[in-house]
Amino acid sequence: MTQLTLSQRAARHLNRLCLQRGNDAVLRVSVRGGGCSGFQYDFALDAAPKEDDTVVERDGARLVVDSISLAFMTGAEVDYVEDLVGSAFQVKNPQASASCSCGVSFSL
Repeated sequence: MTQLTLSQRAARHLNRLCLQRGNDAVLRVSVRGGGCSGFQYDFALDAAPKEDDTVVERDGARLVVDSISLAFMTGAEVDYVEDLVGSAFQVKNPQASASCSCGVSFSL
């Protein structure tokens, strides 16, 4: 069973970002305490996976998550959303019992 997935839309956007930057960056997603719901996701472009990372690949795009954060994200999908207020990567997490409207903060 795949513990984490990357949507086609997120993979396309990540590939566009890498093309603009001229490198093969990976999208790093981590979970840390904070935000309005108790935990929040942190998104960053990183040069390469680290030793304890789980790597998820789709259409040439790579998503990486450290082992501690992965425990909070099992079964989740990382998507890319665009709406009137902006665009961003967003985690659709079935473990979250509540989340804020921005899609970055959640509780278990």
